[in-house]
Amino acid sequence: MIYLHIPFCKQKCSYCNFHFSTSLRYKEEMVATLKKEIVLRKDELENKNLKSLYFGGGTPSILSVDELQSIIDEVLKYFTFDPDIEITLEANPDDLNLQFVKSLSKTPFNRLSIGTQSFFNEDLQFMNRAHNASEAESSIKRSQDFGFENISIDLIYGSPTSNIDIWKQNLQKTIDLQVPHISSYALTVEPKTALNTWISQGKVAAPKEAEQHDEFFYMTDFLKKHGFDHYEISNFGKPGFHSKHNSAYWKYKEYLGIGPSAHSYNGRNERSWNIANNQQYIHSLDRNVLPKETEILSEKDQFNEMLMIGLRTSWGVDLKSLKEKFNAEFLEYFEKMIVQKRNDGVLLIEDDHLKIPEKNWFLADGIAADLFMV
Repeated sequence: MIYLHIPFCKQKCSYCNFHFSTSLRYKEEMVATLKKEIVLRKDELENKNLKSLYFGGGTPSILSVDELQSIIDEVLKYFTFDPDIEITLEANPDDLNLQFVKSLSKTPFNRLSIGTQSFFNEDLQFMNRAHNASEAESSIKRSQDFGFENISIDLIYGSPTSNIDIWKQNLQKTIDLQVPHISSYALTVEPKTALNTWISQGKVAAPKEAEQHDEFFYMTDFLKKHGFDHYEISNFGKPGFHSKHNSAYWKYKEYLGIGPSAHSYNGRNERSWNIANNQQYIHSLDRNVLPKETEILSEKDQFNEMLMIGLRTSWGVDLKSLKEKFNAEFLEYFEKMIVQKRNDGVLLIEDDHLKIPEKNWFLADGIAADLFMV
């Protein structure tokens, strides 16, 4: 699968620390450079038949439909598309106007991931989103009108401008709009963000973990009652609408990341990532130099990562794969570390998979970290 990072946004959200630029000065050059990187790295993926092509960012919908199509055309010069390929475009509601969606419906894109975040203006203003509550709703309806059935929306809970009642209304609105997939995240305070500055200056209160905990479990129960599978801590999908792209990450499949700050993985023991600087990315590829760093993962890194990723999912860690991949030292350590947590009910083994019971998912990262070999 291939991930393409489009590093532009109209404005900076208060909570975001992803790599992007609010200047579109290098947009045309960036599109040309992305295509050049595709050419230079076309042989890095062993499997040339793509099951997923994902445009993320940043805000990919800031590009024109013609620019997006031209990138797809470039990919098709070197790869084939599986008949059931999932081609996702991350989009902001304010970009999904009538002409854009109409044109997009004539392209191979078959899945939209819409950055809704909330259906309430106060939340959106606090987050410094470029859209309003009306656009949050109309963009979904408009996309559905033009045949986009496979739609995911992002929702954020635990904001200082929200509460449990507002959160319930956000979730109900999602059901009313018949959205089949939701990615939902607790508001977190990241370094070098406006939110972090506001909290350090005492202008806003820090997110309250207890409130986020309550909202998380309300969401879990509510969405399951409405037919959603809770298949990863932050992801809920109706049957047939689970994200193929993200699921491949969680199952350790190989992927190629194109664009500044994009990461790649060879499916075994090698990761690489591109420089997180638009101008340097462009200048490097102008010289036919790939602007990436590579890391060879140690056995310990692979072991810890397998636990961290697997325990965030409903299927858990495949114990058969674990035993095939690691030597006796790792397996003895693993068996020793899980005994007490199994006795405490924090971990369970089911169908030869190690899992965290859903009631403990809010603490999953900490539970996994306790098992790490350090």
